[in-house]
Amino acid sequence: MADRQRIHPVDIESPSAPQASHSFSQSKKHDVTDRCLPLQGTVPVAHAEQAKKKRSCNWCCTILTIVILIILIGATAGILYRIFDPKIPKYSVDRLGILVFDVDNNMVRASFNVTVTARNPNKKIGIYHEGSYPSLWYTDSSLCKGSFPEFYQGHRNMTVRDIIMTGESQLTELQQQAGMIPLLFKGDVRVRVKFGSLKLWKVTFGVGCNLVVNSLSASNQISIKSSSCKFKLKL
Repeated sequence: MADRQRIHPVDIESPSAPQASHSFSQSKKHDVTDRCLPLQGTVPVAHAEQAKKKRSCNWCCTILTIVILIILIGATAGILYRIFDPKIPKYSVDRLGILVFDVDNNMVRASFNVTVTARNPNKKIGIYHEGSYPSLWYTDSSLCKGSFPEFYQGHRNMTVRDIIMTGESQLTELQQQAGMIPLLFKGDVRVRVKFGSLKLWKVTFGVGCNLVVNSLSASNQISIKSSSCKFKLKL
C-alpha cells in the first residue's frame, strides 16, 4: 500500500501563466490605442498652414481689387478726356489803373483798378469760378490785394472783370528808371469743372502774370508795356 500511494510534484509557477497572457493583451491594447491617437503636433501645424494660405489669399484678393479699380479709374479718365478734350483756362491782365499811390518814408499806400480777362477755351466744359484773392507785388513786397468774384463761365466764353486792389506796404527802395517798372500779379484761382450736366471735382490753378509798366505815379497815365501769364495746376 505504501508503494501505490505516490506524491506527484506540483508546478507552482503554472498560475503565473494567465498573468503573462493578461500582460500581453494589455500591451496589445495600448499598441492599438496608440495607433488610433494622432501624432502630437500634427493638428496645430495643419491649422497654421491653413491660416497662412488664407492670409495669402486675402492679400491676393485685395491687390487684385486695387488693380481692377486703378484700371477702371484710368479707363474712365481716358474716356472723359477723349470725349471732352479739357483745356486749361487762360487769364490775362489787360489794364492797370492807379487810383491812389502815395509814398511817405518808404511807406506806400496804393489802390489799383485791375482789368482781368478770363477765357474758357473748352467746347464741352463749363467752369465755375469760386472766387480768389489775387495780389500785386513789387519785388518782394506786396503792394495791394483784391477779390476776384464768383461767376460761371460757359463754353468758349470770355469774361472781363475789374478788380479793385488796395493795401499798404513798406518799400526799402522804389526804382522808376527808364519807364520800366516790374510788377507781379499772382493768386490761386479755385474752379469747379462742369462736364455736361455734372459738376465734378474742384481744381486750383496758380496764376502768375509778370507785368512791366511805365510808371507808378497817380499823376501820370500808366500803361502796360508787357504782360505774360503762367499757369500751374495745384494738386
